[in-house]
This record gives sequence, structure tokens and C-alpha cells, in this order.
Amino acid sequence: MYTSEKAPAKINLTLDALRKRPDGYHDLEMVMTTVDLADRIDLMDLPYSGITLESTSGLVPQDERNLAYLAAKLLQQKTGIDRGVNIKIYKHIPVAAGLAGGSSDAAATLRGCNRLWNLGLSLEELAEIGAEIGSDVPFCIYGDTAIAEGRGEILTPIISPPSCWVVLAKPTHGVSTGDVFGKLQVGEITTHPDTRAMIDALQTGSYENVISNLGNVLEPVTIGLYPEVYKIKQKMEQFGADGVLMSGSGPTVFGLVRKESRAKRIVNGLRGFCDQVFAVRMLGV
Repeated sequence: MYTSEKAPAKINLTLDALRKRPDGYHDLEMVMTTVDLADRIDLMDLPYSGITLESTSGLVPQDERNLAYLAAKLLQQKTGIDRGVNIKIYKHIPVAAGLAGGSSDAAATLRGCNRLWNLGLSLEELAEIGAEIGSDVPFCIYGDTAIAEGRGEILTPIISPPSCWVVLAKPTHGVSTGDVFGKLQVGEITTHPDTRAMIDALQTGSYENVISNLGNVLEPVTIGLYPEVYKIKQKMEQFGADGVLMSGSGPTVFGLVRKESRAKRIVNGLRGFCDQVFAVRMLGV
């Protein structure tokens, strides 16, 4: 038995940190949406309980440290299934980029193994399991667009953004989410994103209001660690993006534009400055 799953990247239209929790995490309020840059996960049923994993990228671990491997293992433990799986990850999403590539791979593995092993679990049940793997995994189980609260696991689906192009640019280095959150001082945040205004913009389908309400409280922290992120933002704005923001904990920066011709112009302008540059569409529109 064999099945294949698409694992799309996500971007944060807003990311706000409200307070630090006793467990060390932060209470977050985010608007997240998926874009058409995706890994492909091929899953092959094994007649024994072993899990094997291989990837086209040498930048990700190919053992139990990989979130997709952890997802299959956890699903086995939760359900008591005595079958295994071979996981093949065709990697297209940049690694350690703030695009939830690893989380999306884990979510795709949960969905695929659920089907492969005929477990019959609902997306809600899979999201509950996914929350034990990582904060972005529940969102990646569902995809589309959602408000994410708590650590990111409390989700409310909302209308997806108006149709547009998304230019993604990742510097050569990756970023540790833990390092960025570790340096975040919630009490020192001077400007919080207006999450309500972003939700209203999506509900009314106003591209202009989506642009004017982009915001991410982690951006100044990551820029302090990696000034290159700010340079990419400047270049994107210079080349004509309507709105520019860092996604997640970074370092990937995205720019939104209406026209494909302008998206291509921005990509060409960034090519000499950035190794990994993509022009993709929003998903779920």
C-alpha cells in the first residue's frame, strides 16, 4: 500500500505574543495561511512496525529527530497499530525558515498514515496528536487560513486572503525558533499587530487592508540577530512589493503583490542577493 500527501508551507499575516506562560511558552495570537510551496511526502506501508525515513535534502535529519518520523511513531503509540511505514520527503520548503516545513511534513505524515493504516481518525483527533509534536502541526493538519491562539494549537478557521502572489526570500542561514522566543521581551513590545483588523480585512476581501495590517512582533528580535533580514525587506519594498513581512520566527521574508509580472520582477531583483527565492500563489482561495 502506498499514498502521497502534499505538505504546504505557511506564512504569518500577523504574529502577536500576549504574555509568557508558566510553562515557558508564549500565549500567541496569529493569523496564518498556506501558500503553494510544498514538500511531497510519499508513504509506503510496511508489514512490520518499523519506521524508515529518507529525504531529498541533506539538511534535515533522517531518523527519529525528524518531525515526520516522530509523527508516525506517536500515531503508532496512540493507536496501538503494529504496522510500519517508509517515509520519503521530497523537500522544496527551505529548512529552518519560519515556514513550518517540518511541521507540515509531520502533519502530512499523520494524515497519510491515518489513511494508509485505515485508522479512521478525524482531523480534530490528528490535530490533537500533532499538538504533542509542535505548535504549528495542528494548523498544518487543516491548512487553509486560521486564527491560531494558545501556543498555536487553538484554531479558528477564517476566510482566506484575496488572490495574490507571494514572493518568498530566505537568507542563507536558518533561525532557531527557541533562540528568537528566548530573546523576546513581551513587556518591551511597542507595537502589536491589530489581529482584529486583519480578520476584518479577510472577511471583507480587502487586499489593501490585508497589506496595511501585516505585523509580526518577532521581526525586530530576528533582525537584531540577523540584520540581513532587514536588508531583504528593504530590497523587496524597493522592487515594488505591496506589503512585506517576516514569516514566523524567520528568517524568510515574504512580499505580497497582485500581478505576476511584478512578482517575477521582484524575484529577479532578489536572485543575486538571496539563494532561495520563490514566487507562489496563496492556497485556499
